Amino acid sequence: MTPEPFSGPPPLLVGVLPNQHPEVLTTAANLAARLSVPLLCAYVDEASYLVEWDPARSAHRLSLHPGEDDDDVRAVTTGIKADIERSVAHSRANGVQVEWTLRTLTGDPARALARLAAETNAPMIIVGTSERGLSHRISEMLNGSIGLWLTHHQSRPVLVVPYRRAAREDRE
Repeated sequence: MTPEPFSGPPPLLVGVLPNQHPEVLTTAANLAARLSVPLLCAYVDEASYLVEWDPARSAHRLSLHPGEDDDDVRAVTTGIKADIERSVAHSRANGVQVEWTLRTLTGDPARALARLAAETNAPMIIVGTSERGLSHRISEMLNGSIGLWLTHHQSRPVLVVPYRRAAREDRE
């Protein structure tokens, strides 16, 4: 992991989640390697909201659950960093070292990703699709699709990486 800001071209921005299907990070790392650009991974903590936005400093946030916030967020980001390392190591096997960093954001995921993309001048935003199943469909109905919101409300290209399942599982 490298400190921000990146040297050279602006980074590809990828939205990451804990226990996310690996295709999203693998696709983002491989694309970053092919384009020789850094990778900016962003995790949005929906249990917090933005109090003040200052691009020169870190975002000021308040937690909706202040007693458990710091330890939980630290545990989640530790797991996400391990996932990123695995994906970047796979792209490194192809001979290219991908420079990357992880940012933790707050609030609505789609708006937070769009704001970060504008701040860093990211040429593309990469997100995954929702997993299948009734609970994920209900959540998407209530909260909306991040990829759909991004494609309709900002001018950067959005790559939506589908969740791949084995053919026998796809029939469910």
